[in-house]
Amino acid sequence: MKIGYLLLLTACLSGCFPARLYLKNKPNFPVDVFYENQRPERPFEPIRDLEVSEETPVRAGQLVNKRLLKRGNDMQEKELLLARLTLQAKKLGANALVGVKYTYYTSATDNGYSMRGLAVRYRDEEPSGN
Repeated sequence: MKIGYLLLLTACLSGCFPARLYLKNKPNFPVDVFYENQRPERPFEPIRDLEVSEETPVRAGQLVNKRLLKRGNDMQEKELLLARLTLQAKKLGANALVGVKYTYYTSATDNGYSMRGLAVRYRDEEPSGN
């Protein structure tokens, strides 16, 4: 009797609360990334300012009743931009990107974006190879 009651209670409660899977996967970039309000604790020397930018046409999914409702990129697209930027930094021998900033604009026909950051090398390390 108790087992039947427990099974029924478990079934009822599990039906009330949908299962959720929270992933805490953090992208693994080839260099450390510090956004505009962050700084590495280690001393560094600047190598070069980097930028990735592009313009794309407005997609049909952004328009609802001829009104532009969705602006900018989603999180996956932003991570791809950051991956491109970090690869550029790695090719220069950088250990990190500092002051990374993402900006976008949307017009009636186009989406534009840019991601910028300063490629830096930590002072206590030699340049890394490919």
